[in-house]
Amino acid sequence: MKSQTRGGTRWRRFAVVMVPSVAATAAIGVAIAQGALAASFSVSGQQFQVTAKSLDGTGFVQYGALDQTKKGNKPVAVVGLQSAKITNLCQAVTIPTPIGDVSMTLKAGGGEQVDAQKLYIDATDMKANARFDEVDIGVAVDATTKGPGPATPGENGRGAYVPGSFAQQAKTVHFTDVDQKAWATSAGTFTLPGLTMNVAMGGAECKN
Repeated sequence: MKSQTRGGTRWRRFAVVMVPSVAATAAIGVAIAQGALAASFSVSGQQFQVTAKSLDGTGFVQYGALDQTKKGNKPVAVVGLQSAKITNLCQAVTIPTPIGDVSMTLKAGGGEQVDAQKLYIDATDMKANARFDEVDIGVAVDATTKGPGPATPGENGRGAYVPGSFAQQAKTVHFTDVDQKAWATSAGTFTLPGLTMNVAMGGAECKN
């Protein structure tokens, strides 16, 4: 009888296991968004892309902060919205694995709009067409009144800001053709009608 070699990694078997694991991670993310789990976590240090055809928000605040990620401190622009309605939402992330890049893409709001309450986005890059109503620029971050207020400073490394530092706020905002990169997103509730998820080999990218 031939002896069997043990201890090696069978990459095809790894791939079969990896895909449902990534799907489970996505399911956890959806549970957090829907309020089933507390949105309290350590930031991974891996950016993801978020795009939307349009976003209408009430109670807007934006300020600078520092996220403590697994790959070191990262400066971010935190966008806070008391509530938001979003059309054609897409989120994409590329996850490096021993068998190559695995992409995970989530989409929702193609018909009925996505609804988010007390939404925070820790962004590093954003492109959009924007309109602000009743905007205040240069208000102290801890004195903002039109948005949900700044996120709890330093909670699990997220959103640490300097009290009294620069911020801007607006009663309402309207964005179209949004394309941004972020380190983290959290919400009190996140209703995602028509949610679909795709896991595949290769890089991920949202295109509206």
